[in-house]
Amino acid sequence: MTDVQLRDVDDADLEVFFEQQREEEAVRRARFPARDREHFLTHWRTKVLGNPTGHALTVTVDGQVAGNIVAWWQDGRRFVGYWFGQRFWGRGIGTAAVRQFLQREQNRPLHADVFAGNTASVRLLERCGFQRVGVEHDGDLEFVALRLDDGAAHEERPQSVV
Repeated sequence: MTDVQLRDVDDADLEVFFEQQREEEAVRRARFPARDREHFLTHWRTKVLGNPTGHALTVTVDGQVAGNIVAWWQDGRRFVGYWFGQRFWGRGIGTAAVRQFLQREQNRPLHADVFAGNTASVRLLERCGFQRVGVEHDGDLEFVALRLDDGAAHEERPQSVV
């Protein structure tokens, strides 16, 4: 049995996150380019962990850092995103972690934009209750827009970008 847990992000976790965001297949699936170490660490320390309205947690599996889940405000909407190391894919870890995160993150609706070719991530979010609400384009790339609205109160927050 795999023990999936969420906890606060430790500074040491950032090194693991940095290596995970460099994995070639993850970059291809997410259509999000890897950052160099300095930019990655600065982004996490200032924009993610330094964001007073953000919510970032480390996902562990049997005590090992498997990835992260974050929520942030952008353009008046609350978004959720995650990144897991490739060796943790395909085992239900992402689904278990996102479900746990959604119990802690009370803001609704929650939004997610996923590269249309990343069908595993779209399915993960749908298993967690997200519904497809449209398609968005960024240049030649197509993204599936998903939303989770389970009736919880939507809390207005200042805009911040992660």
